[in-house]
Amino acid sequence: MELRHLLGFVAVAEELHFGRAAARLHMAQPPLSRQIRLLERDLGVRLFERNTRSVRLTSAGQALLEPARRVLAEAEVARRAALAGGQGEVGRVSIGFAGASSHETLPRLTRAVRSRHPGIELVLHGQTYSGEAAAKVASGELDLGFVRLPVHGEGVALRVIEHEELIAALPADHPLAAGSTVRLPELADEPFVTFPGTRGSSVRDALVHACVSAGFNPRIVQEAPDSYTILALVGSGVGVTLTISSVRHIRHPGLVYRRLAGPPRHLTAALAWRQDNASAALRRVLEAAETALPTPPAYGGPDPASVAGPAETLRPGRAPGAGGG
Repeated sequence: MELRHLLGFVAVAEELHFGRAAARLHMAQPPLSRQIRLLERDLGVRLFERNTRSVRLTSAGQALLEPARRVLAEAEVARRAALAGGQGEVGRVSIGFAGASSHETLPRLTRAVRSRHPGIELVLHGQTYSGEAAAKVASGELDLGFVRLPVHGEGVALRVIEHEELIAALPADHPLAAGSTVRLPELADEPFVTFPGTRGSSVRDALVHACVSAGFNPRIVQEAPDSYTILALVGSGVGVTLTISSVRHIRHPGLVYRRLAGPPRHLTAALAWRQDNASAALRRVLEAAETALPTPPAYGGPDPASVAGPAETLRPGRAPGAGGG
């Protein structure tokens, strides 16, 4: 039994005239008659009583009509679903992000995708640090990752979405909290709270790099998995930390933020994906991201090709931009 045979059967059953049914299907009458005979042979029953003056359904034909209509309707649903999937209108895209630092960027992206492409499911993987996200994108475990430059990964493409500043977070009663800025050497003897050192945190890497550049190794006394916990510990007096400007929405009664004295130290946030990822749904998400998370003017404005966009592939040991890793 073939779908085209069922299509011909339904047309004849509704028109009760082979000529009109053939015209409706944009085909000649003899091929349509052959299709009906093949269908009757497959089923082992007669579907129509026909003579020179009329065509009518047999009891078997009447019993088949509604199931045939349902089969054809379901086939059309399947066809449209396949077409939508090929165009990226439906599908699943996995996204890795760190957490608090994506407080603004991730909701903007998800709102844009769900508004434009409600058939795309976004599978969100939280507490995926920059290094982890880049590695999982490179391996194909994630479709898309929120990362910070530099990124090392074979076949990974990038587009910059945000420029963040490294800042200090201090207990509110700390002596250095009285000033408007903090000089890094003043933190040399302070205990630090930060992310674990084994999971590819770009913020931890930036903290260590900044301290070493200021002439000291940070004394890390406590590690925590996310910015909310780290900043709660700082507010409780456990230590100080260096964090990024995008987490200043986190408030705690005992916590203050201060800019670092001297030239700003920046981290560059980006979206990362495998350049050879053939997912049409991912392409639609990336298109939505160009509007929801445009490239900052300092990196060429909204044109993603100006900064490690889809045309650029990163090789190990080569990464554009600057920042905390």
